[in-house]
Amino acid sequence: MHLNLEPRSHRISNSKKSKKMRLTNPGAIIASLFFLACLPIVSVIGIEYLERGSLHDTIHWLMSYKRLFLLNVGLSFCLLLFIQAIVGSLAISGAISTLLLGLMALISYMKVKMIGEPFFPWDILLNKESMDIASLVTGKAAMIRIVSIIVVIAVVFLLRWVLPRWKMPIVMRVAMGLFALYALYAFSVKTPMAGKVLDRAGVNEIVWDQQQNYTNNGLALAFTLNVKNSIVQKPDTYSDHAIATVAANLQQSNQQEAKLASNGLINGKKPNVIFIMSEAFWDPTLLTNVKFSEDPLPTIHQLQKESTSGYLLSPQFGGGTSNVEFEVLTGDSMSFLPGGSIPYQQYVNKPVPSLASYFADQGYKSMGIHSYEGWFWDRNTVYKQLGFESFKSSEYFENPEVKGYFISDAEVSRNIIKEVDNTDNPMFIYTVTMQNHGPYDDPRYGKNNFEATGPLSAQAKSILETYTQGAHDADQSLKMLIDHYQNSDEPTMIVFYGDHLPMLGLDYQVYKEAGFIQSSNPNEWTLDEVKKMHSIPLVTWSNFDMPKQQIPLLSDSFLGAHVLDMLHMEKPANFALDAQLANQVPGLLSNLVVDSNQELHAKVPDASKALVDDYRNVQYDMLFGKQYMAEYLDHDYLTKTAQASYNAEFGGDGTEAKRAGESESTPEAKPVSAQ
Repeated sequence: MHLNLEPRSHRISNSKKSKKMRLTNPGAIIASLFFLACLPIVSVIGIEYLERGSLHDTIHWLMSYKRLFLLNVGLSFCLLLFIQAIVGSLAISGAISTLLLGLMALISYMKVKMIGEPFFPWDILLNKESMDIASLVTGKAAMIRIVSIIVVIAVVFLLRWVLPRWKMPIVMRVAMGLFALYALYAFSVKTPMAGKVLDRAGVNEIVWDQQQNYTNNGLALAFTLNVKNSIVQKPDTYSDHAIATVAANLQQSNQQEAKLASNGLINGKKPNVIFIMSEAFWDPTLLTNVKFSEDPLPTIHQLQKESTSGYLLSPQFGGGTSNVEFEVLTGDSMSFLPGGSIPYQQYVNKPVPSLASYFADQGYKSMGIHSYEGWFWDRNTVYKQLGFESFKSSEYFENPEVKGYFISDAEVSRNIIKEVDNTDNPMFIYTVTMQNHGPYDDPRYGKNNFEATGPLSAQAKSILETYTQGAHDADQSLKMLIDHYQNSDEPTMIVFYGDHLPMLGLDYQVYKEAGFIQSSNPNEWTLDEVKKMHSIPLVTWSNFDMPKQQIPLLSDSFLGAHVLDMLHMEKPANFALDAQLANQVPGLLSNLVVDSNQELHAKVPDASKALVDDYRNVQYDMLFGKQYMAEYLDHDYLTKTAQASYNAEFGGDGTEAKRAGESESTPEAKPVSAQ
């Protein structure tokens, strides 16, 4: 046995000397730099593989877009440098940057699988709405990704016992951190210098098709470039003069229409106007090669024969309900906003003119009803800004019936009836249901009464039958309302439609197996397939005479104007412009335009560009601009403030309910990520 008889003070001194030598050893510095250089390369390859789901696709992208790959590596390197400047430890900084990039890739992968959209910078602001995907991350592919991320993070973290402890001077750390932060900032806002780098690298921002944008440019670069899209850029054609020209044209048109308007009176009474946006409602009998044991939507199919009906063109698929509300209520279009943006969370932070404020001006009580928690998508505060008098969310339903995971559609119909009966004034109600929210991969309703037959796998068959049972319940809840108001002496109009097609399995499983679409990659869809995957049934009913109309296709943003025309009510400026544009371009998405002849285009036809520019300018004017339009038309409506007594009947502005909702979710409900 060897005894170390060296004095302890000498041993400590030698230990410090050894550590000091390690810190100043050129080999240690080289090893550290090698780590800093290699980790970003490995990280970018890893996150692209995680998001794309194919090693072949990842390698193909790397070889085809070498410069874009290097830009992604550079951004990952800057992130690592910035964290290193804060933390100081190479291994810990590497583990943190790997965690952040891995989570970004995982969330993007799941979003694409669920609703066809990647991870956007503004998703970070969505809190529980977007980030609560735990209940959906149960598949084998997702679990493999999660485990892979954990393993890589653990390996990087364990390197702290292998890597040299290179203590960087504080001045160098500050300089390094500022450099990294500025580089990330420069690419986020696209400074002139960053713009030159991007141009030389061949970067092509495809903001109108974000999935293609991420596929081409890579996750880190596309995500970073989207930061600037959180702020909507002013249109080149926007000016006081441009808005004045639009106002003059609208004023002339309105004078002619005012002669025909009857102020919406039915036998001297103003009718109740009830909008019902049924969660994920669609007609499953439209699926190619699929038959059902019996008709799941008898009410809808009867109304399609007897009343005004047709199809709405939704800006969403599988999620993003609030964006459809935004289009219908405001008459504005998502096609002019960054792909994947959420106006309720990003832009509606001041009073915005809407159907709710318009009907309030006409002597109506404007109420929002939603059978989920009021904090979701910030509806508590947004509905106030949109001019509603009150908002009845699930917190204010008394002992509601629950079917599946959520409050039933039948319960929503009962609450509509209750609110109309308890209100003396005519009512404008905007209703959003929740019962048939996805996922549909378990038989939540017990036995399904509608058997689907066709070229479907067992899993796809189960998903479709569960969804169809919920769609049938929505159909029957509409029948309940019709039966009630059929003999009512209160004139009432009901407008019923869905917000988007349902997500029937990952990668559009049911649609693909049924032959409704040919590819699970939206980038490969034909214009006709894009149209089909965004077309939602619309039906109307009233207990007073109304001419039957057939609506081949109409964007959600034009629905409000159409309903006002059906009621012979004068339209305010923004909805009047909607009606004009709908005559030329009834369907308007960022990647699909449908003209008055129902011909499909990938972009706006030249003949309609001027009017579409007017529409874009007016939308910008009301949401972000100087409100020039209010100087020429409808000043009181366009500048109306929120109702001072908003939600007084339900205890104020909903702040307390929001706090409760954030700390305690509905017991029966599963976490929701796309409502």
